[in-house]
Order: sequence, then C-alpha cells, then structure tokens
Amino acid sequence: MTYPPLALLARGEACFTGDLPLPPGTLHAMVATSPQAHARLNGIDRSAALAEPGVVAVLTAADIPGTNDIGNLFRGEPLLAVEEVHCVGEPYALVVADSADAAWRGARELRADWQPLPTIFDARAAYAAGQLIQPPRTFALGDVDAAWASCTTVVSGRVELGSAEHVYMETQCALAIPRDDGGLKIHSATQSPSGVHKAVAAISGLPMHLIEVEVERLGGGFGGKEEQATPWACLAALAALRLRRPVRLQLDRPDDMRLTGKRHPYSADYRLGLDAQGNFLAYEATLYQNAGCTADLSTAILERSLFHATNAYRLPNVRVTAASCRTNLPSNTAFRGFGAPQAIFVLEAAIRRAARQLGIAPESLQRQNLLRTGDAFPYGMTAADDRATACWDELSSHFDLAGRQQAVAQFNASGGPLRKGLTVVPVCFGISFTATLLNQAEALLHVYADGSVSITTGAVDMGQGVQHRIRRVVALTLGVDEARVHVASTSTRSVANVSPTAASTGADLNGEAARQAALRILAGLRPLAAELLACPPAAVVFAHDAATQADGRRIAWPELIVAAYARRVPLSALAHYATPGLHFDPSANQGRPFAYHVMGAALVEATVDVLRGTGRIDRVAVVHDVGLSLDPTLDRGQIEGAIVQGIGWMTSEEILYDENGRLLTDTLASYKIPDLYDAPAIDIRLRQDAGAAGLLGSKAVGEPPLIYGLGAYFALRAAMAAWRPLPDEVQQTPLTAERIFTQLHDL
Repeated sequence: MTYPPLALLARGEACFTGDLPLPPGTLHAMVATSPQAHARLNGIDRSAALAEPGVVAVLTAADIPGTNDIGNLFRGEPLLAVEEVHCVGEPYALVVADSADAAWRGARELRADWQPLPTIFDARAAYAAGQLIQPPRTFALGDVDAAWASCTTVVSGRVELGSAEHVYMETQCALAIPRDDGGLKIHSATQSPSGVHKAVAAISGLPMHLIEVEVERLGGGFGGKEEQATPWACLAALAALRLRRPVRLQLDRPDDMRLTGKRHPYSADYRLGLDAQGNFLAYEATLYQNAGCTADLSTAILERSLFHATNAYRLPNVRVTAASCRTNLPSNTAFRGFGAPQAIFVLEAAIRRAARQLGIAPESLQRQNLLRTGDAFPYGMTAADDRATACWDELSSHFDLAGRQQAVAQFNASGGPLRKGLTVVPVCFGISFTATLLNQAEALLHVYADGSVSITTGAVDMGQGVQHRIRRVVALTLGVDEARVHVASTSTRSVANVSPTAASTGADLNGEAARQAALRILAGLRPLAAELLACPPAAVVFAHDAATQADGRRIAWPELIVAAYARRVPLSALAHYATPGLHFDPSANQGRPFAYHVMGAALVEATVDVLRGTGRIDRVAVVHDVGLSLDPTLDRGQIEGAIVQGIGWMTSEEILYDENGRLLTDTLASYKIPDLYDAPAIDIRLRQDAGAAGLLGSKAVGEPPLIYGLGAYFALRAAMAAWRPLPDEVQQTPLTAERIFTQLHDL
C-alpha cells in the first residue's frame, strides 16, 4: 500500500538521506577541524591519522581538482582551509575510512602546526575594526533629521539579541556515489539542490551535466540547510571523486552544533520620536549583525532586516543602517524569519520604552500607529490595504483584549509572588525572495497510461508540507483524485536551476509552476474531451476524476488518458513560472521586492514567579492572514510550530562561547529548546479572504508567525514590571530564568 507524504511522516516510515541503504563498498568521512578561532596553518601531520585502523585516506585542499571555494554570494569561502583558519571548527582536512567510527577517530588523530592570530567575537568590536562583509547599507524614508524637532517624546536605547541553534531532527548528511561516466550522484540533505549542484561542480571541476543532486525530504531545516548543507555534500563528493567509491558523511548532534552556523545575533541602537498625540514621527536604528567568519547568506539576511525594520507600523520618517560584521565564530546563516525577527524586535522594544515613558499601555501606541492603505514602506512599496488594523481589531474583539488587560491588572493587584503580563505583537511580512532572480521555478509533469500523475518540482519538503500543497494543487487543477498524484523527489536531473526552498516561497513558486504544467496538459486534453463528449471545448469541465459537460455526460479520467495516448496527445509538460511584477534596485534601495504582505497579530500572556525567577508563557491568541487557505490544518500546524520556536529563542535558547571561541552549548543537555511542557495554549483564528496574491489565493505561512514568539519576551517583561520597575536602556535576549531572577533582585 502507498501513503501520501504526510502519512509517511506520521507513521514514522519516511526515508531521509541518512536512512538510504549504502551501496557496497561505501566509505565514511569526517572532517578534522581547527581548535583555534584564528590561526595560521603552517603544516599538517597525517601519520597518526593514517595509522588509525580503517582509515583509507586523508584529503586536504591540495586534493581538490577544481576551485577550493564554495561561496555563493561572495567568493572566499574555502571548502578546506589552506593557510589560515578563522573560527573554531573550520575544516582543514577530510579523513575517509571504512566506518564512521574509524573516520571520527582518525580525524581526531590528525595534527597541525598552528600559529595563533588575534580574534574578534563581538559585532561592535568588528565594526570598529573595519571587519565588514560589505559596506553598511541604509534604508530611509522622509527626513528623519528634520522630524526630531517636531517630536514631543524621544526615547533611545540598545538591544542585544542572542543567537539560536536550528536543532533540526536530521543532522547534516550527504551520500556521494561515483557514476561510470565519471560523474557523481549526490543524495544531500539540503534546502538548495542547485546550490549544492553548483558548488560540487566548482570543487570537482566537472560540468554540471555530469552531476546529479537528489533530495527526497529533510528531517527539518529552518534555514540551516539552505547554505550550510553545501560543504558536507561537497566533501563527500570530493572523497567519492578521488577514491572512486561511494562516500557518506553524517554529523552527530554535538559535531553538528559545533560546526554549523546559527541564527545571527544582533546588537542595535534605536531612537524613536512621537508627537503629542502619540503618532510615530521619526525612527532611527543601527543594526550590528554578527556574521561569523564568512559571508554565507549574511548580507541577504541583513537586507531582509532592513526591509522589515518598520514591521506593521506607519513611520513617515525612517533611517535604518545595518552592518554585517565579520567575527571569528562559525559563519552564521539563514534561520526561519531570515533577519526580519531581529529588526522587528528592535522596533517593538523602542515602542515599549516610549509607552513606559508616557505612562500608557504599549497597545494603545501600537494600534494607533498601524499601517493604513497607501502608507509607504522605506523600500518603495505602499501598504495595499488596512489588513494590519483589521487583524488587530479582530484579535481585540474576538479574544477580548480589554477584558484580558483588566483581568491581568486585577490579578497583579491581589499581591502574592506571581505576576502576570500581556503584550500584543503585530506582523507585516513581505513574501518573495528579495533577490528578484530567485523568484522562479520549474515543474515537470507526466500523466502515465493508467491515469496516474507524477510531478517533479524544485521544492524540498522539510516537514512544512510543501509536497502536500503541490499534490493538492495539481489534483484540483486536473480535476482528479489526490490519490492519483505523486510528488517525486527533487532532482537536478529532472528540474534544473532551482531556487532554494526558503523565504516562505516554496509552495507559491513551485506550486504555481506545477499548476501551469497541469494547465498545459489540460490544454491538450480539452479538444479531445470535447470531441468525445460532443460538446464545445469551453463546455468541458475537469472534476471528480472525469471530464464532464453540462448535460451530465462524462468520460472517466483513465479512459480519457488512454484515448489521448492513442491520438498522440502530449501527456508530459514542463512549465516555468516567474513571479510577475517584482523589481528592486539595490543602488537606490527602491522597488517592488514582494508579491504581497502577510499580516496578523498575536496576544501573548505570561506569568512570572518573582521569588524564584521562573517564567511561563500561558497563552497565545492569534489572528493570522492566510488568504484562501489550501489546508487550514497544515496552516495551523505551521503557525503553532513557529510560535513555539520563537518562544524558545526568546526565553530559554542561549548560545554560549568561551573566551577562545569554543561553543559551550554543544549538546541538548546544555542548550534548552522548548518541549511539550513549555508550549502554551495556542488559539488560532485564520483570517481568510480572496484578496491574496499567492498560490490559488493562499498566502505563505512558514516564516511570518515566528514573529509572534517575540511576544514571549515582552509579556514576561510586563509581568516583571508589575512587581517592580525595570531598567530598559538595554534589553537582552533570551530572557532565561537566571536573567529574570537577576533583573528582579539586582544581582
């Protein structure tokens, strides 16, 4: 019996890259990594590693037949270090052995001669030293300098936003298999098959047509496998190419945590000005992004921070400057939200500081200053409607915001060691890749002689259900039962030059390409169906597993396909889709970078035990803009997961390094992710209407809801402030129990 993708996951029967059966003679690989955060590499001693039983080879940069550079946005990201290392954990050699254990032992036996060099771990220190990935960028609107004179209230402060580990269930993994034509087939746990494809071609010196990258599915990604799955696939490919044997490389959890990048930590300064009526007049911020030691995707992430710096608010005068700062930490990378949550947090912190200075509830300032139709964003687009206000008002009425505020105030007035706090967080999230060229996709559709359908796209399913959405769209378009449709694994041999499955665009792009392919099939079938049904082509309706016409006559789908094949009607179609109307000029920072915006608002409630310093998020109530949902259950699951992930980032997930740049939180015993007991009650109200611009009227739902999790920090702070006034000149995340206790008791 066959099962659809979601059923396979639910039954625990889904196959991931690490589950693939290994071909005979498969070798295993592991990297030897730098113990130094910054050092010159003067030489490598391979003797002890080669003497380890089972070790077959030790490969270095000198063994790379092509280019030792896997940089995507910028060059200068070596696969294996040559003369210098720039972080603890940077690979400088690859040990290949007949077992994973032998490769692991051999990698730890490798010796190198290190000459330590100066290090920088702090983003502001890197900025002061001129260590930047690229020059700072500024998005601006109006005249900020002139606006300050009209402000009756001006607040300023600083934010220190911590990092976070992806903690995908499946660790980084790749299997490379040599082909008899001199090429390679690579099974990679990547969100970006074409990224791996191009990088393997670069390091191997092979043309891309001799390389195939296949991805069945991922055991989670969250952005951590968009760019950082590439080196592991390249290393496996290098060993397979050199030794002409299959090679698998799979990291265990501690190595995965130590050797991969995280969510970018940000440090920021802000200044917010309001008039006497509480209207936002001016906002200025400087964002210092800790990129780590290489570019990775840092500059693209920084750009999205700038795009989302004003969130869902009307700000007529804005200037936000952001710098991507190079430090001696592992290169930080994409993470759900892609820089938007960091920038949004800074503005939300500023708003709450202003509310405290004015002695009013933050919610009154937020509601008053929400985006309205025609309000301008700093990057050239304008708000298309009043949906930000509509979502807020629906949240307020349906979940009784005023009543909840009163209940919290009454609870806190009763005394005792517990205090409650609540907050509201709106979201306005732009959907599209901000690099316009990435907003394209292809789909290859086959209808087989028995009427079954296979569709291949560039979308990678990592638990978000993109294959399920594509399957549903194809079935709806063709008018067939979903059981007839199979979504094949993503392969660069079937669909080429695919964009990463990221930026919440996977379903929009690939689903629309699949729909276009299905429409091409129908364009060929319609005249045939009209002939068989003796009706005009326009009268044919494809639905309920058949072609029908108004008087009820029908021809079953399998019969139609048999007839089509007999008449030599095409039953395969390749379609390309590019999101229309997108453009952006990075020299002027103006254009239309997004197809549409997702709006929403969340009410977050928390309780703090002021004596023990413990805090808990009690409830999150959400009104979220989904357009015409393709699958409300799937959408709710995505929203719930994003909220809990955001809560973890704000409350318990703390990345710590020692003074030498070594990761201290390298196991799930020392790094605390939220579990079932940390998850609050979550009430979700999906706001659906026909005004959306996404796939069949739906809207993306993967990344925007993570913003609601920011409310965990502000709700806990509100509860703490109900017991005693808190300084807010500097706000730092995560708000762990230790940090709650020390702030409440001046320790």
